[in-house]
Amino acid sequence: MLKLTLFVLTLALSSHSLARDSFKVCWSIYAGWMPWGQAADLGIVKKWADKYDIDIEVVQINDYIESINQYSTGGFDACTMTNMDALTIPAAGGIDSTALIVGDFSNGNDGVVLKNADSLHDIKGQTVNLVELSVSHYLLARALDTVGLKEADIQVVNTADADMVAAFNTSDVTAVATWNPLLSEITATAGSNMLFDSSKIPGEIIDLLIVNTDTLKANPALGKALTGAWYETMALMNGDDTKALEILESMALASGTDLAGYRAQLASTHMFYTPAQALALTDATQLITTMQQVAEFSFDHGLLGDGAPDAGFIGIETPAGIYGNSDNIKLRFDPSYMRMAADGTL
Repeated sequence: MLKLTLFVLTLALSSHSLARDSFKVCWSIYAGWMPWGQAADLGIVKKWADKYDIDIEVVQINDYIESINQYSTGGFDACTMTNMDALTIPAAGGIDSTALIVGDFSNGNDGVVLKNADSLHDIKGQTVNLVELSVSHYLLARALDTVGLKEADIQVVNTADADMVAAFNTSDVTAVATWNPLLSEITATAGSNMLFDSSKIPGEIIDLLIVNTDTLKANPALGKALTGAWYETMALMNGDDTKALEILESMALASGTDLAGYRAQLASTHMFYTPAQALALTDATQLITTMQQVAEFSFDHGLLGDGAPDAGFIGIETPAGIYGNSDNIKLRFDPSYMRMAADGTL
């Protein structure tokens, strides 16, 4: 069975390295990733794929983690995910992956909420409900740091995101860490108080389009087409005309809310509407520090694999330098395609 599993994995890995003309991209529901659905529905992805004589299929997957797992096993060539999940799932699984597009960072979409409390210090000794080992868990750890507390000072209870709002409405639950749109529902509850959110750690929870590195190297046309399609869609949705309104309304409907609700989510999402804005984050030395913090949290929680001896086991390459093992680079931030978009050379 082990030999068969390794054989299947080898086939999945080797298939990515071949030059070809047909590709699959997956995405899941989140404010910053909704534009992929619009780019496909409006024919923008096809337009850019046709420009480079390739075919790109864009697929929505309802289960976020499942979408990453399917990407990791070779079912998709590219997938939307956060920087932390890119490190702890495909990279930790040995899949060399590249952040092709840095789309946004959470700027209030994730938060820590307490009942009937005015200070984050009050969280000490409390039970905190969250999706364990998710970005909410990371956010909680960063929040505790700001008030001199550690995870040992609280108790974490793993709670499915589908159950979070209902759990908060029970008398037993006094603290949660979660994301939008759940966060908005919870903070609308009487007695709730959001005492820490992702705007306090700007640029740390980053939303990306990840592409298999071997696929991208063998097929640069894929990188060009996806990047071109993304920024054309960004320009359309960031306008102030009727077309922009129609696109926003479509994304709101697809994400299960109305226009006002979707705009509220966008307000707490620091979107990079232009490639120049994305490059400012990608090129900065701060990105190395951010990824080190993410790697250290991931190692402390056993997310880098049983064989990882330290937080730097997996090398993370950025334009400003490498964090971790340079002989084991499995996550790369490659700004070259976004730079082409900025220069108008796609």
